[in-house]
Amino acid sequence: MNIPACTAIPTPTQLSQPPKGPKPPPLTNPNQPFFPNQERCVSLRQSNKPVDPVVLWTSSIARSCRNGRIAEGAAKFARMRLAGVEPNHITFVALLSGCADFTLESVIFGASVHGYVRKLGLDKSDVMVGTALVGMYAKCGRVDLARVVFDGMGEKNSVSWNTMIDGYMRNGEVENAVELFDQMPKRDAISWTALMGGFVKKGHVEQALVWFREMQLSGVEPDYVTIIAVLSACANLGTLALGLWINRFVMKQDYGDNIRISNSLIDMYSRCGCIQFARQVFENMQRRTLVSWNSIIVGFAVNGHAEEALEFFSLMQKEGFKPDGVSFTGALTACSHAGLVDEGLQFFDEMKSVHGLTPRIEHFGCIVDLYGRAGRLEDAFNVIENMPLKPNEVVLGSLLAACKNCGNVSLAERLMNRLSQLDPGGDSNYVLLANIYAAVGRWDGAGKIRRKMKARGIQKKPGFSSIEVDCSIHKFVAGDKSHADKDCVYAMLELLSLDLKLCGYVPETIEKESYEDD
Repeated sequence: MNIPACTAIPTPTQLSQPPKGPKPPPLTNPNQPFFPNQERCVSLRQSNKPVDPVVLWTSSIARSCRNGRIAEGAAKFARMRLAGVEPNHITFVALLSGCADFTLESVIFGASVHGYVRKLGLDKSDVMVGTALVGMYAKCGRVDLARVVFDGMGEKNSVSWNTMIDGYMRNGEVENAVELFDQMPKRDAISWTALMGGFVKKGHVEQALVWFREMQLSGVEPDYVTIIAVLSACANLGTLALGLWINRFVMKQDYGDNIRISNSLIDMYSRCGCIQFARQVFENMQRRTLVSWNSIIVGFAVNGHAEEALEFFSLMQKEGFKPDGVSFTGALTACSHAGLVDEGLQFFDEMKSVHGLTPRIEHFGCIVDLYGRAGRLEDAFNVIENMPLKPNEVVLGSLLAACKNCGNVSLAERLMNRLSQLDPGGDSNYVLLANIYAAVGRWDGAGKIRRKMKARGIQKKPGFSSIEVDCSIHKFVAGDKSHADKDCVYAMLELLSLDLKLCGYVPETIEKESYEDD
């Protein structure tokens, strides 16, 4: 980061004060003086004491850093030093926090601040400065340097430990995070939440729930951030029973009016398929945000309730909320699932022309899916060809799945050429194309795809089904006999098969080449 140089030599009077802000606007009442911060000025006037220049400079620097203007904060810091005003630990914390929150182009400046702090010895002697350094390096992706600072701190508090654990988790170093967590002298709710939240963000949702149970056994009371992390894990896994338990826990605690928890409950119930529970939470909310409306709209859409999703999309606007990109994703998804092609295209046009929103990749994906489900494959492919963004594997995979439903082999082959470049190691697209060949009787094409997978070392990942029993997830793959209750499972399967045959069901069998024959 380049720190702007002073263009003129300031006078001693100018150096003793922080940089001046813009001129105040004209006063509506000439007898009333203008103060940018009325409360602070009243306090200073009543005390009749001179303000410490360090406080004024630090306040000005912190304001710039909080607003993401790191270069401006750096320039003020440079002028502060030229003025002969010594910064204190709060000044350094403000600068380092700004570098951590707005990491783009601020790493070099943060490292230079570290060098200054190092000369003063504050990185070892002051716990706030040391912790700010740990957080800055961790958020900038240099968790190795964060650990060096952490180990060198003369004093550590719970915030220091939690910041280092969170730094490990956000950078994917799970084992180091757990190891450091085990070394903590005392763990609080933030410590447990940092670990669980990190597992959820990295996709290890089952591990997050395991640690939540450990937290309960340790006797540490979860806070609202912990509840949100656990609800997110429940939504990802579909663990409805645990989600219900969390809902009851929330009702017993003083979290009833917490909007973020209510939004998380709506999302959890929607993704677990209990859309009516989600609606009940939404309707019981005393206050709602745009996130609340988006959560229920998307929940209705993905659960196939297109009419309700579009109804709430309209009601949201009547309540004074302006739809954003997520709102339109929900509306477009609803139209796609209901086959409302014209309505979906109208929403897509209004998104740009009326609301001034630029469509993102997920919106183009919704239009592709909208055309694909309606059987209009060429229209969907034209969207992919003409969209201003590069299509990803999700968009292309959506149209490939539509090709299977319509039996369009030629378009599927064109899509596969693109998908193999985007995701050469992905097994699902190869398997889908092989199934498309098999569905139209082209066994030579299916065999060719399988041989190509073998040559590239791509193995089909086994699919699994899961069921929740007593807040625990049980997974099964085809032919699985490793479960402790396998005898009961297969006995029930035989009983179901017998009932199906008695009802006249005849399973469809297709002879096809095996992978071993290729």
